[in-house]
Amino acid sequence: MADRIPLYPVRSAAAAASRRRAASFGAAGPGPGAERPSRYQLEEESAHLDEMPLMMSEEGFENDESDYHTLPRARLSRRKKWFVCGGWTFLCSSCCDWLMNICQRKTELKARTVWLGYPEKCEEKHPRNSIKNQKYNVFTFIPGVLYEQFKFFLNLYFLVVSCSQFVPALKIGYLYTYWAPLGFVLAVTIMREAVDEFRRFQRDKEVNSQLYSKLTVRGKVQVKSSDIQVGDLIIVEKNQRIPSDMVFLRTSEKAGSCFVRTDQLDGETDWKLKVAVSCTQRLPALGDLFSISAYVYAQKPQLDIHSFEGTFTREDSDPPIHESLSIENTLWASTVVASGTVIGVVIYTGKETRSVMNTSNPQNKVGLLDLELNRLTKALFLALIALSVVMVTLQGFAGPWYRSLFRFLLLFSYIIPISLRVNLDMGKAAYGWMIMKDENIPGTVVRTSTIPEELGRLVYLLTDKTGTLTQNEMVFKRLHLGTVSYGTDTVDEIQDHLLRSCSQTQPQAGGNSASSTPPRKAQASAPKVRKSVSSRVHEAVKAVALCHNVTPVYEARGTAGETEFTEADQDFSDDSRTYQASSPDEVALVQWTESVGLTLVSRDLTSMQLRTPSGQMLTYCILQTFPFTSESKRMGVIVRPRPLQQQQRGLRTSGFTSVFLQDTSTAEITFYMKGADVAMSPIVQYNDWLEEEVRAVLRCAHVFSERGAVTKAQCPFSDLEALTGVTACGNMAREGLRTLVVAKRALTEEQYQDFESRYSQAKLSIHDRTLKVAAVVESLEREMELLCLTGVEDQLQADVRPTLEMLRNAGIKIWMLTGDKLETATCIAKSSHLVSRTQDTHIFRPVAGRADAHLELNAFRRKQDCALVISGDSLEVCLRYYEREFVELACQCPAVVCCRCSPTQKARIVKLLQRRTGRRTCAIGDGGNDVSMIQAADCGIGIEGKEGRQASLAADFSVTQFRHVGRLLMVHGRSSYTRSAALGQFVMHRGLILSTMQGRSLSFKTFLVWVLISIYQGGILMYGALVLFESEFVHVVAISFTALVLTELLMVALTVRTWHWLMVVAELLSLSCYVASLAFLNEYFDVAFITTVTFVWKVSAITGVSCLPLYVLKYVKRKLSPPSYSKLSS
Repeated sequence: MADRIPLYPVRSAAAAASRRRAASFGAAGPGPGAERPSRYQLEEESAHLDEMPLMMSEEGFENDESDYHTLPRARLSRRKKWFVCGGWTFLCSSCCDWLMNICQRKTELKARTVWLGYPEKCEEKHPRNSIKNQKYNVFTFIPGVLYEQFKFFLNLYFLVVSCSQFVPALKIGYLYTYWAPLGFVLAVTIMREAVDEFRRFQRDKEVNSQLYSKLTVRGKVQVKSSDIQVGDLIIVEKNQRIPSDMVFLRTSEKAGSCFVRTDQLDGETDWKLKVAVSCTQRLPALGDLFSISAYVYAQKPQLDIHSFEGTFTREDSDPPIHESLSIENTLWASTVVASGTVIGVVIYTGKETRSVMNTSNPQNKVGLLDLELNRLTKALFLALIALSVVMVTLQGFAGPWYRSLFRFLLLFSYIIPISLRVNLDMGKAAYGWMIMKDENIPGTVVRTSTIPEELGRLVYLLTDKTGTLTQNEMVFKRLHLGTVSYGTDTVDEIQDHLLRSCSQTQPQAGGNSASSTPPRKAQASAPKVRKSVSSRVHEAVKAVALCHNVTPVYEARGTAGETEFTEADQDFSDDSRTYQASSPDEVALVQWTESVGLTLVSRDLTSMQLRTPSGQMLTYCILQTFPFTSESKRMGVIVRPRPLQQQQRGLRTSGFTSVFLQDTSTAEITFYMKGADVAMSPIVQYNDWLEEEVRAVLRCAHVFSERGAVTKAQCPFSDLEALTGVTACGNMAREGLRTLVVAKRALTEEQYQDFESRYSQAKLSIHDRTLKVAAVVESLEREMELLCLTGVEDQLQADVRPTLEMLRNAGIKIWMLTGDKLETATCIAKSSHLVSRTQDTHIFRPVAGRADAHLELNAFRRKQDCALVISGDSLEVCLRYYEREFVELACQCPAVVCCRCSPTQKARIVKLLQRRTGRRTCAIGDGGNDVSMIQAADCGIGIEGKEGRQASLAADFSVTQFRHVGRLLMVHGRSSYTRSAALGQFVMHRGLILSTMQGRSLSFKTFLVWVLISIYQGGILMYGALVLFESEFVHVVAISFTALVLTELLMVALTVRTWHWLMVVAELLSLSCYVASLAFLNEYFDVAFITTVTFVWKVSAITGVSCLPLYVLKYVKRKLSPPSYSKLSS
């Protein structure tokens, strides 16, 4: 990779001069201008990085401070030269841009203050809350469609030729022969666009007409989605779409939180937990929202769907109540309420919502074949002009020569027949019909019939992960305790260990509550005793059952849609319980603990309850929760067992009828944490087997799947086999399991109180709040006790591995763009064989500025044949400063994985590849967050899956499974391209062919070859007729047209590679149509002359001479240089 990029010298004359100036300045000692070098260094640091070669080594960058702080004198001289050379051009373009901005002035996005329930108090006007996906309106439809058709030279040429026939002096034929094909093409195009536009109008009308309950002073009123305004209080029922961006004020759930489905926004099928504003949630009734004076301050609308900053203020209380608002207090548009009923205040509407801002406008896609034909048409037109000028010159420019010139152009216009576009459009429609009728890919729909041949010309394939490559269904595969590893077939043995451990703690339940809390410092001084296997399994399973953010959800017995309901209406049986969390990994872990006997029964913001295998209940108070972040790569929770009396009171309010047991074995406060092995290894106490796991994971980055795909039946472990750490952990990494390390730490009351005070102060900080909170949490993450390792597998879609391998072998470079975490994306890239077995993986380190990006790109360029894994934030930095260099390096990688990508970033990457490489791109996705990427690509493919049909409806092609993409591209895409390229050969009158044989791409070289073939065949037809029919040349029309039709039919047979019975029928039908036309065209053909034997053998001879040499050349070429497909078939 590095050999292809030129190296440049690091030190320049300007740098040397700056060093001399710096040295002389330093020798002068401090003075009035002593601060000036520092100021120049700060201001010109980024400017010098533009001049610095990217290929500078890390050592040079770190050690050569004078190079890093170059003064800008040389840069100023270049600026003067630039102003002289290109300044006027820049000024002119700037003036044009300024005029365009005046004509198309956009409303500036600003922060806003929204009063609850009073839209009339809004100081500024906000856009209507209507969704509009239409490309045209009533006035722009016809002009817009005509512009899209005639902006290409091919169609414009046909239009000019047809219009010329209205001039009597230029008329050379019947009007219908010119206007009928053109009118047919325009009619079909306008009808197709009209149908698509009407369907978009119906979909928009359906969404905008949805009714919602609006809360007013007089009660609830029904309002359309398009009539919702900023400041309205909207009630959204369960399973109802959220119509606009809102701040979450209140819910029917007693816990003050609810779940929303965000699959149409960020592509993740996991439910997200949202928390209502505590001030409004505590109000006794809904009507009390109008009895308070409160407002929400919201930041200006932004693209980022993962962040929000705002405040909630209640003015009528003493003192005023202020609450900070974050992303967990928001309800974005296009998400769906999954639990309970929510009430929110609208803050953004219409085009200012997050979902609309992350959606790009659809574009009319044009195939590369059409562009190539358009260029060849221009070349042919230049040839026509040259030929016409020659003819006028031979006439000596006599008379009105300009009229003669134009008539010659019309006479020779048959070289570019108007039927070319008609035949191509009909052919593309036939290709789409064959794709939809293919029984091997059922359910495939062609939504854009103008670009089927693009499927066979792709170079870059950009795919989503969740729901596209994977099923997003996590399965627990392994529990590793260091010396013992348990798989999916050892559930009964884990249950036995849990029963044995729980039976030992059951006698302690009858003790008094005073004995439930052991001395705070007893455990610290007690000697360590080796634990039994049962106690170790119990500790590990309990930690997995407690350390998560999963919430059990129960179905309601009553009717759905009620705004307020009680817990008595819910069914708390095991059959009605489902688990919801922001990560499917955690759901899989909690489902596994339920399968072994430790069940999560209930959870709210402050407590959770577990049920043991014997039916006893354990209640824990949740003191603190630390969510997972991409920076920390771990999450934690601090819990404390609830005293026995409080548990019994909780029995009467929770709807459960089981016996509760106080967990006296771990009565102290416990800090549980789990995370990635690399992040957890410096936190836990030293042990050999976790260190081996970390090293095994790093080693397996390039030897992954060396033994092939490991299935359930090929698991190398026995049920309870004692294994070394190297064998067990190495196999976990090679199987592609997503590994989590689980640990705990016991805290005394004093330790927790000290932590809580410091943590509360950090959360109230105004400056550097995130850093201060992280520092306080890290103070607890020391010397934690390692409990276990868990392995979870993300189920891949059917036949993903062979499909990706086939596409990679076909020369298609695959990029995976996902919004998921880096670790998850890397694991899926390996398990799906997106990264092949022999390739290394380079994980791009997080970069925050230009200097970091400079160093990391230098480190990356030294890698050879490795896949790249980069996060969206780092990608943004690299594209801001080193776009060309990054694309050059990334395009040389066999595979690229971009994680934590927003919908806008996905579309930007597609456009970047199109602009920088000029190659054809294809985007595949299944969620609403993939629509922008699909619409930006040259060819978009949508998959109908669990995330809905939004991506499928917006795509050019829709499939039901990812494995169908292989046949769609390799079979139909390639066939459509070769057929479209071959179709142009037979629509040119007298054999002027505009394409190539054997499916090669159109080019001027092959175009000129076929021009020579046309000249040869045209000469044979004309001069053969002169020689053989010298006495009967009055029948030149019958002679030439008969020979021409036979020649074209033979040329079709010459080009066909695989014969089909329909092709034979088409050949015979074409010949029959010509023979039948002879009876109706008596003024052009003499039937008595045509039926003679002399005419038949002479026309056959002319046809044979024009075609036989081409057959001989094709046979010789096939023998000397056989095509690749013939080698495979043999």
